Amino acid sequence: MNLIRTAKKSMLSIFIFSLLHSAALGAEKNMVIKMVTLAPEGSAWMQVFNELNADVAAKTDKKVEFKMYPGGVMGDEKDMLRKMHIGQVQAAALSGTSLSTIFKEMNVFQVPFLFETHDEVDHILGKMDSSLKKGLEEHGYILLGWSEGGFIRLLSTVPINTLDELKKAKVWTWEDAPMAKAIFDEAQISAVPLSIPDVLLGLQTGMVEVVYAPPAGAISLQWFTRVKYLTDVPVIYLAGAIVMKKNVFNTMPQAVQDVIVESFKSFQGRFKEVVRSQNQEAIKVMEKHGIQVLKPSKEEIQKFRTLSSKAMQHLGTRYLSKEVLAEVYGYLEAYRKAKK
Repeated sequence: MNLIRTAKKSMLSIFIFSLLHSAALGAEKNMVIKMVTLAPEGSAWMQVFNELNADVAAKTDKKVEFKMYPGGVMGDEKDMLRKMHIGQVQAAALSGTSLSTIFKEMNVFQVPFLFETHDEVDHILGKMDSSLKKGLEEHGYILLGWSEGGFIRLLSTVPINTLDELKKAKVWTWEDAPMAKAIFDEAQISAVPLSIPDVLLGLQTGMVEVVYAPPAGAISLQWFTRVKYLTDVPVIYLAGAIVMKKNVFNTMPQAVQDVIVESFKSFQGRFKEVVRSQNQEAIKVMEKHGIQVLKPSKEEIQKFRTLSSKAMQHLGTRYLSKEVLAEVYGYLEAYRKAKK
């Protein structure tokens, strides 16, 4: 009898374990991560993400997949953050400007004329990666992988070869980027705040004469159809990242977390490669459309950098701590010395 009771208990344990295991697999099978981005459907960025999504699905036997909402169908980045906060979506591809509303030190990438080359960007990202990830995590978000919009250039209806020419022009600033507006104010540059959808009309009506965007972005937004000049100097590096709410990420089995993190890590280089290639091609496209590419002198570029540095010194710590800015300046100085 004892043997029979023991056997029955064993069978019951196995049955319960099987049910629990099946339930766990069933949950994983239905694990759909809703993610939002402003990147348009069919864009090179989305093509790379679709490859990443297929990689995650393959490594989890299709138990985990991202459901994408591209092209801003769920609103702008402010809306995306709100929808993540209330749990309507679980992940988003965001610009550095929006990420800085979560963790202000992300504003370090909004400093004008900070970087000169992509190599410098990659070096600083490598140096700052762990501290920025930690900061975002402390504020409730997991950084899955870095993305980017690339280097921003000035596009204008009037030639901008010098700092004096910029100061005389009507310059647009994104109304959702308070640090940019503050920098313009410190630099005594007259800035006109507009939302991104209003910029094209602003160019058409003459409300603004100078806008700024990565070249590929200027084409997708059609701004290039209303400008005559592109000033070919890297103004700001438009950083970006794909983030997920920490409370959502922590509910996933460790194995699933590992797959997602590893997939984003392995595809990070592809995102950069595609964006950088697109931006170079976009400049060529604009030249073919008659847009004149301007190349300011080294002396004028230095004036821009000096003005930016002074503006940042007077800006205080509301948008970025002096310690983080000094840390990045230190890394850049050491890197540039080593490259000479």
